[in-house]
Amino acid sequence: MGALSPWHIILIALVALLLFGPNKLPELGRGFGKMFREFKEATSGNGSSSDDTTTATKKELHEVAQESNNQQLPKL
Repeated sequence: MGALSPWHIILIALVALLLFGPNKLPELGRGFGKMFREFKEATSGNGSSSDDTTTATKKELHEVAQESNNQQLPKL
């Protein structure tokens, strides 16, 4: 097994679209982007201290969890 092929990525994207819906995907993408950016800053040593980054990441994850709890799942 090697890296993910384009078909695997398309399949994962379709499953995510079915699970979260088109309105929630951009919001999740922004959350993951912020998380990866903060991780990159923390590991490179540039930017804020690790405690500040950890606190900000926990706050962001908490906000995303609250938003996802407030949104109802679509009926199948």
